Order: sequence, then structure tokens, then C-alpha cells
Amino acid sequence: MAGRQDRLVIAISSRALFNLQDSHRVFEEQGLEAFSSYQVERENDVLEKGDAFPLVEKFLQINQRLEGDPRVEVILLSRNSADTGLRVFNSIEHYGLDISRAAFCNGDSPYRYIAPFGCHLFLSTDGLDVRRALEQGIAAATLVAGGARQRDDDTLRFAFDGDAVIFSDEAEQIFKRDGLAAFAAAERASAQKPLGGGPFKGFLEALQKLQAEFGADSCPIRTALVTARSAPAHERVIRTLRAWNIRIDESVFLGGLPKGEFLRAFGADVFFDDQPSHCASAAEHVATGHVPHGVANEVE
Repeated sequence: MAGRQDRLVIAISSRALFNLQDSHRVFEEQGLEAFSSYQVERENDVLEKGDAFPLVEKFLQINQRLEGDPRVEVILLSRNSADTGLRVFNSIEHYGLDISRAAFCNGDSPYRYIAPFGCHLFLSTDGLDVRRALEQGIAAATLVAGGARQRDDDTLRFAFDGDAVIFSDEAEQIFKRDGLAAFAAAERASAQKPLGGGPFKGFLEALQKLQAEFGADSCPIRTALVTARSAPAHERVIRTLRAWNIRIDESVFLGGLPKGEFLRAFGADVFFDDQPSHCASAAEHVATGHVPHGVANEVE
């Protein structure tokens, strides 16, 4: 039987799972006491689905495809108190989501509980919490509002940018400092040298371990690398994944083309990218998580 250490665990904030815009506006404009009253008075009102809801729903359905102990788990992390969080749990029950573990922090950041829960991925709408999680070595992303789509099939599709997400930002640093020609030359010269790992390498490894429990024709998870790279910079990426013994189902080398239409064609349930401009564009088509890591996110 699979122990808890063998599970793939996603932590998610309540504002990512549900649409809490109205109550959050009350908190920002009127303070914690008014927010608490607002939530308690409406605790039996079901919350609308948030941007990450379809992803979480598909993720939890994976347990129904495998016999034995659950292999995936979702942990709720919230700045609500347990009292005001009752509305969140009532909504979880209404939608039939199998979420039982949670941390309610009554206004404080819940990021410090990510590691004790053994989480592989943290999704939130709070950029500061996401940065703190990344500093702990945990894959994390800030969800960009507006791109969630309910997909008809039950295959869960993760799409990733390469540099500063799956890989380190070492090549991106050259691109930003010296330009495209220098980047291409450096990547060609280093084609045989694997890139360093980025913040999502561990999550991708855990995801592939879960994929391996299914047959090739029945796996409910599909992955894609969607990168602005093109030839000759593609070779180092391919050789790096080979050196890591990581298989990605689809790889799209766009050579600078906008990613949105390709992500929609892939049917991504979520896309992770380090570049804020790429995230804003992608969010018009699919649910998108900004990974505030690497040279593209340094404050100048």
C-alpha cells in the first residue's frame, strides 16, 4: 500500500480554489472584523468556482483510477480563521471535492505549512506567499486571473515553460545580458552539458512517477514543454531531459511566437511561466501560473 510519502500533494489557497473576490474586497476596504462577519453570515452560501477549481477537480479524480490508497492529495491553505473558513469547507462538501486537510491562519500567511504537509506544488493568488514557497525549494505559482476553462475530457494537462521553470535561468541570464545571438551561440556550445534544475524540476519528477503507474494508453495526465526556444537551442533542452530521465509528452519550440493559441490547442489545464508578459498573454486562453523566479523577476 502507498504511504503518505508516496503521494503527489498540491497545496492551494482558498482564493485560488474559489471566487472570493467579494469577501476579499470587504477585507481590504473594511477590515478583518467586517470580513469575518461577512463570511459567517454567508457560510451556507456556496462559493463560485475559482480559476484553479477545474484543475483540482481533475487532479482528485485520479484517485478513482487507481486501486488502493489515494495517490494524490489536495491541501487547503487559507488566511481565513477556522470560523470564517467554514464557508469554504461547506463549498468543498457541496462540490464533492475530497479535501480533508487544511490550515487556517487567521490573517497570517499559510506558506509555512507547505513543507510540513509534504507538498510538491503550491498555487495561490498571493505573490508574496508564492515567493516564500519558492525560497523553501517548493514549486509554486501565482495564478493569473481570467484563463480558467472547464474541459470536457478527464485528462489533466500540465504545460511548462522551460528556462527558470523546469530548468535554471542560466541561459536566460545570457539572453537578457547579451541578446539572442549570444544566447544561441552559448546554447550550441553547451549542447552536451545538461542545464541545472529549476523550481519545477521536482514537481515534474513526482508527476512522471505518478504517470508511470498507468499504461501509456490509459494515463490521465499529459505534460507539455511550451518554450520560446527554437533550433539550435532545442538540443540542450532535449539532452537535459534525457540526462534527468524525465519524459515530457509533447514539446513545442516556438521560436518567439505567442504561446496562447498553442496552449489552447494542447488543452492545458494550467501553464507555468516565469515571464509576466507571457503569463498575461497565455491567461487569455488557459489558466496560467506565474513563477516569480529567475532573472526575469529580479527587481531592478
